[in-house]
Amino acid sequence: MADGTVFTTQRLRRARFAVAAVFCVHGAVTGSFATRIPWIQEHAGVGAGQLGLALAFPAIGASLAMPLAGAISHRFGARPALRGLLALWTLSLTLPSLAPNIYGLCAALLVYGATAGMSDVAMNALGVETENRLGRSIMSGLHGMWSVGALLGSAAGTVAAHLGGDARLHHLLAALVLTVLGLISCQGVLDLHSAPEEEAPPRFALPPKSALVIGAIGFCGVFAEGASLDWSAVYLKDELGTSAGLAAASTTAFALTMAVARLVGDRVVDRFGAVRTVRVGGLAATLGGLLVVFAPHAALAMAGFGLIGLGVAVVVPLAFAAAGRSGPNPSQAIAGVATITYTSGLVAPSAIGGIANATSLVLSFGLVTLLTFGLVVGAGVLRPGARTRTGDAAEADAVQGVR
Repeated sequence: MADGTVFTTQRLRRARFAVAAVFCVHGAVTGSFATRIPWIQEHAGVGAGQLGLALAFPAIGASLAMPLAGAISHRFGARPALRGLLALWTLSLTLPSLAPNIYGLCAALLVYGATAGMSDVAMNALGVETENRLGRSIMSGLHGMWSVGALLGSAAGTVAAHLGGDARLHHLLAALVLTVLGLISCQGVLDLHSAPEEEAPPRFALPPKSALVIGAIGFCGVFAEGASLDWSAVYLKDELGTSAGLAAASTTAFALTMAVARLVGDRVVDRFGAVRTVRVGGLAATLGGLLVVFAPHAALAMAGFGLIGLGVAVVVPLAFAAAGRSGPNPSQAIAGVATITYTSGLVAPSAIGGIANATSLVLSFGLVTLLTFGLVVGAGVLRPGARTRTGDAAEADAVQGVR
């Protein structure tokens, strides 16, 4: 978005806190929904197989709708677009619990995913603009706030489920509260508008080449994240014979590791640069994967999952930041990267399960380990300007330690 408005440092700091609050609200919706999936499954009368099918629809809806976010922001401005799209997302929380059957649930989750994806692109685009104007990394912290919101939403949902509350009432109240909080938060974000001569992005378009390259790094990170979140407890229980309680605790520990690493990640990125941070993180995640694969007992495997979470935590925020700098249409590039990462999140759990069914979970996490090593190899694409320099210039920058 080619808005040449100059903002004071104080205004930019206020905008940073505002967009962080937006990320927190966005995450809280996801956490609120996830904890009530068992209630929704029972209410809709669907089995495990049908539920698995229905849970693919949020990613489908997001992938179809995300390219629209750039056109909406271009037409209405960044702040009004984010305000409207975030409100649609928070209000869509009410839909899945109202579904009476599998068909209604799939339709509800399609809308739920579409609004999630569009608001995701809009808030990440504003986050990148705020980061660029501040002149220092904030994207990792913003995604850390998303994780905090998800934890808060899931905590509230856990209480509601424990009390036996009707998910329809719970989600209605949560949607109303989060909508109000979202609207208040949006008031503080930067009010950016496209220049009159700037061409509107297409409503639907293939991701630009730069987004495909950056998205490949995001794919590796999200695949490892999704595989660990969904399968770490199963791995510990089935492969290493741990108790169900300890296995579940490993998943919670992994999520907390991710959240903490993202909250402190900006300081690391500002000190060492995006490329070096992702390479070291990739090495840590690869070491973690090797620990998981070769662990003789649960403690080492849990340490391995912790290293995977630590290593991949900042990959997605840095991929979004790189996409926002990669061309004249940041929203389109961010939408492209978001589509790839959403696809990775959709593919990872089923791919791990399919490989495990054919061979073993150990071999499945061998694949995860290979993908985390891909972060080490491909981190250079996150270097600012790396996609427009000549090979000699990029090599010279690398020798001189350019981030």
